[in-house]
Amino acid sequence: MSTRTEHDFIGELNIPNNLYYGVQTSRAINNFHISTRTLENYPFFIKALAQIKKAAALANKEVGVLKPELADAIASACDKIIEGNFVNQFPVDMLQGGAGTSTNMNANEVIANIGLEILGHQKGEYQFLHPNDHVNLSQSTNDSYPSSIKVAAYTKLTDLLTAMEDLKVNLLKKSVEFKDILKMGRTELEDAVPTTLGNTFEAFATYIDTSIHQISHARETMKFLNMGATAIGTGINCHPDYKHVIEKELHNITGINYQIADNLIAATQDTADFVYVSGALKTLAVRLSKIANDLRLMNSGPRCGLGEINLPKMQPGSSIMPGKVNPVIAEVVAEACYEVMGNDVSITLCAERGELELNAFEPGIAYALFNSICLLENAINTLSTKAIKDLTANTDICYNSIMNSISIVTALNPYIGYEKSSSIAKEALQTGKAVSEICLERGYLTEKQLTDILNPKTMLTPHMGTK
Repeated sequence: MSTRTEHDFIGELNIPNNLYYGVQTSRAINNFHISTRTLENYPFFIKALAQIKKAAALANKEVGVLKPELADAIASACDKIIEGNFVNQFPVDMLQGGAGTSTNMNANEVIANIGLEILGHQKGEYQFLHPNDHVNLSQSTNDSYPSSIKVAAYTKLTDLLTAMEDLKVNLLKKSVEFKDILKMGRTELEDAVPTTLGNTFEAFATYIDTSIHQISHARETMKFLNMGATAIGTGINCHPDYKHVIEKELHNITGINYQIADNLIAATQDTADFVYVSGALKTLAVRLSKIANDLRLMNSGPRCGLGEINLPKMQPGSSIMPGKVNPVIAEVVAEACYEVMGNDVSITLCAERGELELNAFEPGIAYALFNSICLLENAINTLSTKAIKDLTANTDICYNSIMNSISIVTALNPYIGYEKSSSIAKEALQTGKAVSEICLERGYLTEKQLTDILNPKTMLTPHMGTK
């Protein structure tokens, strides 16, 4: 294979001519074998990098610091990447030292070499279009890298919100379908008071709706970028009008109203916006895991558990027990949620570790944040389509759990008081008699009163009796 020789201030390397990345990317490939997850695994991040680079080139062209033919070549190269081409030219590990410099240079080199071919030159002929002097003009890793993370996160959070809306709709459909199915409510895994299966699924939908609002609000923090900050926020090597022009160019490219932060020094140091987003994701993970685990409990059985619902049968559940089917979808959703919770710790620690004028641990933030968003999106789509959509209810089992429960004695409290109700519950546990039977024997209430009071539907709404 033919090669070309590229150099940096450390020395020279031979680069295969079929590759669009160059010497600095090659060094990063050799240095970082950590996560085994490369930029190539996050195409939405590569797209965001290209959008940032295109906006920078066009802004530099407008303020007059980059020749139009070079700016146009860079923009055209970026368009090819935005369209999904050249993804395999981004082989750098997501976890890397250097505050993201390896990622930034990977993008700069690929864009430069695509641009060189557009201009009729060979890869590596950087005297005509240079990764640093032209593609990285008016930038530093310290502004283009975190800004790209935010653009990528905004895009993926939008995808996540779409998945959440679909899950909410499916949960609400089940709440309507199950609105008249009475079941026993439980607190601390013990019988409590009656509810409906519809109430259960409506509550699940409310969890998701609340998280939709929280994540939507958190997503807005991703709109504030530090482009024009260059190294530490002072804007060194950057035209005074550049940051205002790039704001306009980013809107034209993405359709989103990204804004340049008012204080670029603060914006370059501070990564707390990512902590805020991660907190909202963790909250969603907690709620989603609760839903998954409740589904497992309600599905338990089929004969020796609660057996209130039937999760769709997805695969055989045992290599030794014939007929066993496990709630694998609910289980894998919970596992994904636990990883998101762990990612939140990583993001918090990386953000806290920012020192003086820069946070060098942004690659750790990007890696954990993107993984959390993708995990939640996939988990939600899986839960919605493979568990909720075709879930069914066991109406008779749900109703019988109420009628056979001693806890319905709670409904007698407003009429005969806690002490008498507690005494009835104790005798019912000892003798196996029904609550209504004991109450009648003791003459506390008439049969008609008991029928009205212990009607499960009556117990679903607030009311008070007279002692």
